[in-house]
Amino acid sequence: MLNRRHIRVKVMQSIYAMHQTGSDQLEKEEKFLMYSIENMLDLYLLMLSAVIEIRQKEQEYQEKARTKHLATAEEKNPNPKFINNAVFNSLAQNQSLLQAIEYRKINNWKLNDDYILLLLDHIKQSDLYTAYMKNRVNKFEEDRDFAVNLFTDLIASNEKLYDYLEDFKLTWADDIPVVNTQIIKQLKAIKSENDATFQVPKLYKDDDDRAYAIDLFRKTVLNENDFVKFYEDKTPNWDTERIAEIDTIILKMAICEFLKFPSIPVKVTINEYLEIAKEYSTPKSSIFINGILDNLVKEFQTGGKLNKTGRGLM
Repeated sequence: MLNRRHIRVKVMQSIYAMHQTGSDQLEKEEKFLMYSIENMLDLYLLMLSAVIEIRQKEQEYQEKARTKHLATAEEKNPNPKFINNAVFNSLAQNQSLLQAIEYRKINNWKLNDDYILLLLDHIKQSDLYTAYMKNRVNKFEEDRDFAVNLFTDLIASNEKLYDYLEDFKLTWADDIPVVNTQIIKQLKAIKSENDATFQVPKLYKDDDDRAYAIDLFRKTVLNENDFVKFYEDKTPNWDTERIAEIDTIILKMAICEFLKFPSIPVKVTINEYLEIAKEYSTPKSSIFINGILDNLVKEFQTGGKLNKTGRGLM
């Protein structure tokens, strides 16, 4: 679920937080970095549990409406298509998902069901829901398309839900797009109601990615003063103290990858950090950073400092 770019963003944010607080407790800050990354799994489970709870709330509503004293004909015989949606039922019965929700103690919607009711109301007022409920027949492909569109257009994009998630855990703000993309990908891949391939994903692609997160953080922080020396004379038209804090961190992390990570191609490092700069720093930051990094690469190559292994890594 977690890609290398997002790992870089997490490391960048952790280093920035260290600078802002003046902390020099490397072990403590490293633990916070890993805690922040691991919390992505809770966000993933929380978003999927919202789908399960929405279906459950609608089922409870229909059962109560059916048995009330002056129930209408429609209430006595409601359209069950929504609660019988094959994908919703598959999620509600998926042991991998249910066990993870229980193990990680994801109970937000039990404690805050007003958000589930808000989402359910939003869904039932949508054109998507109206079109889907025009008949009572559940066909798998239609159910899957509806589930994907519902999550994409009505749940993941809901501003009130976003505000809740951001307020609940600030570190989730940048995780939401990554998590939602993963969920949408998995929903689209479900082949049938009995598809057993849906599994809670691993947080890291492999052990190397977890090690990369720790190494990038440690090696950047421990060598910051040395890395500054490489670029401070490359900014004659920039007051070093006025360069955006994020830009200096990005430069140090990129230099760290140039010199301390022999298996990462130079072009990959430059492209990744330019994209991060575009998203997280000033409008001119990517141009500034690109110029510095290009000059540094030439200097490192001339000085024999780039020891990249494998083909195409320069």
